[in-house]
Amino acid sequence: MKIGFVGGGVMGEAIIKGVLAKGVARPVDIVVSDISKARRDLLNKQYGVKAVTDNRQAVDGAEVVVLAIKPQELHKVLGELKGLTAKQLIISIVAGATLDTLCQGLGGEYVVRTMPNMPAQIGEGMTVWTATPEVSESQKGMAQSILAALGGELYVSAEKYIDMATAVSGSGPAYVFLIIEALTDAGVHIGLPRDMAEKMVIQTVLGSARSVKATGKHPAELKNRVTSPGGTTAEGLLQLESGGLRSLLLRAVIAAYEKSKSLGAK
Repeated sequence: MKIGFVGGGVMGEAIIKGVLAKGVARPVDIVVSDISKARRDLLNKQYGVKAVTDNRQAVDGAEVVVLAIKPQELHKVLGELKGLTAKQLIISIVAGATLDTLCQGLGGEYVVRTMPNMPAQIGEGMTVWTATPEVSESQKGMAQSILAALGGELYVSAEKYIDMATAVSGSGPAYVFLIIEALTDAGVHIGLPRDMAEKMVIQTVLGSARSVKATGKHPAELKNRVTSPGGTTAEGLLQLESGGLRSLLLRAVIAAYEKSKSLGAK
């Protein structure tokens, strides 16, 4: 599969790394454009891909074009590529860029909009994506193979779910990192050395998430298995519920969702 990348930043590199590792594409099949010479040199040296300065050169002959640019660069890039990519499959990871904006800006109809998240950088991400009605099943297959190289992927039938995914899986890692930080600090507060507390917390979070996935059980059921009547966990949960942890997480997701919708409307 020949893939052209417009933008070779952190997420662009993550996708390049993933598709090469999974055998979706070979280095010779990938061309990436970036304004930074340092980024071009790094991508060429580390992954063996062709790195150029011209966005149009990057998309020339590509079956799939990945837009991995910052939102503020979108208008300029769409102007450069308009018409050139009309018959190519476009995969956008640009935050807030709607399907209508992308189709009108590019002059094409074959567009996939995605919402990846930060763990995609290590192949453990969650990417939610949707596509215009014109995207064929074979093109959806190409998109899926690229996005699966970043970790988990989920196709949704309506674009409205992308803003919702932004608030949950897109912003979610930050919420989890905050919880990891807070649990570690709490361990230090009661007397644990920081390195010891950090190791305990990281493995606890990893193991807990994997338990939900492996067992298929509702998190509440697994929580109840840990919680003995009148025990230490019950006491800790009481404090969390009294402090409004559940409500705070709900409000955080709603706030992020509303912000995502407002950015997309601009």
